[in-house]
Amino acid sequence: MDGTLDSLGRRDIALFAIDEAHCVSQWGHHFRPEYRALTVLAERFSNVPRLALTATADARTVEDIRSQLSLQEAPVFRGGFDRPNIFVRAAPREQERAQLRSFINRVSDGRGAGIVYCGSRAKTESTAEWLRKDGMDALHFHAGMDGADKRAHHRRFARGDAVVMCATIAFGMGIDRPDVRWVAHTDLPRSPESWYQEIGRAGRDGLPAEALLLYGAGDIAIARHRIQESPASDEQKRIERSRLEAMVAIAEAATCRRRILLRCFGDDLEQDCGRCDVCSHPPKLWDGTVAAQKLLS
Repeated sequence: MDGTLDSLGRRDIALFAIDEAHCVSQWGHHFRPEYRALTVLAERFSNVPRLALTATADARTVEDIRSQLSLQEAPVFRGGFDRPNIFVRAAPREQERAQLRSFINRVSDGRGAGIVYCGSRAKTESTAEWLRKDGMDALHFHAGMDGADKRAHHRRFARGDAVVMCATIAFGMGIDRPDVRWVAHTDLPRSPESWYQEIGRAGRDGLPAEALLLYGAGDIAIARHRIQESPASDEQKRIERSRLEAMVAIAEAATCRRRILLRCFGDDLEQDCGRCDVCSHPPKLWDGTVAAQKLLS
């Protein structure tokens, strides 16, 4: 806003830090066109250093961020994406409540906190409700809540209570609680970047944590339909489809899940991680060539 820019212009600014910088890039998984307006920083404050930060950006996104923020000559500081303390597992969603209940009872043990990410606001409320009936201290969180309730629920989570937070992706930005012991998804995330960012809220203290992904064929069909019907450009739709297919590949993986995930960010593990469900319980494989030929014929 012009008023904000004028106010900043009257101050001695030491640094501009752009957090969640992947929003600046059309290749970023949370791209927001209005973030392009941040180009004004280089134009109006050319002598003020600029720092762009993101936890989830592949090489193409990084270069687009540098271009948009006029940081082409700036150095890139890059850490590895692997979080080996998070055990990753995925399963077809068959009996959601039973699967989620079993997972929570096994990993929580009354310590730390956990997050259940749901695909809709209504589902956050219904999930929290049946978890409370199961005797768990469960709360819900979404953007449509009453402000006072939202602040109260957030406050309980932030102060360290051992609660289960059932939330949409509106919950998470700025969450720096170190002892989140698990994260579960009841719906397929729209991209590996989104999923990685959300499960990365677990185990920030470096201690063991777990992530569970439940998915169904309906999730994939709905996601493809939404992309097709969206008002986005053809190029943006192509990007979104590519991300979705990468997420499906992770969910349906028959080989090390973490290797496939990290490959999305340009990281290559030299060997299987040993910290995912595929590594710990390898699926039984069979050659389906003849069966497929019979089906096609």
